[in-house]
Amino acid sequence: QPNHVTCCRIEICRLSHCFKTKPFAMELYRNDPFQENVEISNQGVDLRINVLCGVGILSTPYAIKQGGWLGLVILVVFALLAWYTGVLLRRCLDSKEGLQTYPDIGHAAFGTTGRIAISACCIEYLILESDNLSKLFPNVHLSIGGLTINSHVFFAILTTLVVMPTTWLRDLTCLSYISAGGVVASILVVICLCWIGVVDHVGFENKGTALNLPGIPIAIGLYGYCYSGHGVFPNIYSSLKNRNQFPSILFTCIGFSTILFTAAAVMGYKMFGEATESQFTLNLPENLVVSKIAVWATVANPITKITYALTITPLAMSLEELLPRSQQKYSNIILLRSALVVSTLIIALSVPFFALVMALIGSLFAMLVTYILPCACFLAILKAKATWYQVHKYF
Repeated sequence: QPNHVTCCRIEICRLSHCFKTKPFAMELYRNDPFQENVEISNQGVDLRINVLCGVGILSTPYAIKQGGWLGLVILVVFALLAWYTGVLLRRCLDSKEGLQTYPDIGHAAFGTTGRIAISACCIEYLILESDNLSKLFPNVHLSIGGLTINSHVFFAILTTLVVMPTTWLRDLTCLSYISAGGVVASILVVICLCWIGVVDHVGFENKGTALNLPGIPIAIGLYGYCYSGHGVFPNIYSSLKNRNQFPSILFTCIGFSTILFTAAAVMGYKMFGEATESQFTLNLPENLVVSKIAVWATVANPITKITYALTITPLAMSLEELLPRSQQKYSNIILLRSALVVSTLIIALSVPFFALVMALIGSLFAMLVTYILPCACFLAILKAKATWYQVHKYF
């Protein structure tokens, strides 16, 4: 039964809603004392969601092809920078009361544009999954009456139906168990690559070059994109019980991801050499069962992530604030969030060249969100507490 503490918090949230200081739905749910038992006791399980070991691992052999073996130093440098900027985000979150997400930190810089960009990232997710599945099953189609749906549209709709339930949850920490499958999928891809090289006798005979200066810019872009998970780090940090462990957990996760990236890069390039494609799955022999397992693991990897739910939730909560208080029921929130997910599907299928535009924007903003904005936000919020070295290092 609600007690006087709960009632008091509800009244505070009502005032917060009136003055637009914090999302009503988020504060009401996060501060509800009856929700404490749903938090995950393991301090690191939230961060171990597979936000780092994504599709970037597929391009690491191609990055060696472009930059040479010494280009792997760039991967290590980016790993250290990603850890440091992640710690800076933590300090930004601790600096002011009520900061819980990346949009909260950068609201002054992005405003409404940032909310639109979040929605656009979700649209690109649907396009990515539908393209991967339609390439696996190009002949799949669905006929309803006189309407024929091709494989691209069919799998876009299927992906939408799969990810939609993840957006209905108020407590996203439970999704960390599902996202653990993403880690398994990434490890499975590397194991399949090793299996093909050792057991199926493809071999590791290519030597390659030590350094290829003309290809270094491409290698920098590919290696930098591997660590583009900072958009959800604030959400993960806010869900931890013992937040003091965040730096060590982050270091462990980035270190583990770097080992996977390096293993895939070295084995892939040693196997395929100068014939390495932009994604090493394109080089795998099509007649092998292990190759099919690797492709399926690649497709399953983004589905097991909770990136879609984490990125669209701040936008959904902003829209929930616009609902009258009497209409902020869970059933209405489900309808609102489902409509939001469907809207991303409609845009993904109707806007021409949206995937190409978002691929360009995503490449640019991935580096911005991961390496530049955390430093800029840290200096803007905590410039008085920043050391002389920290201030001059960024300028």
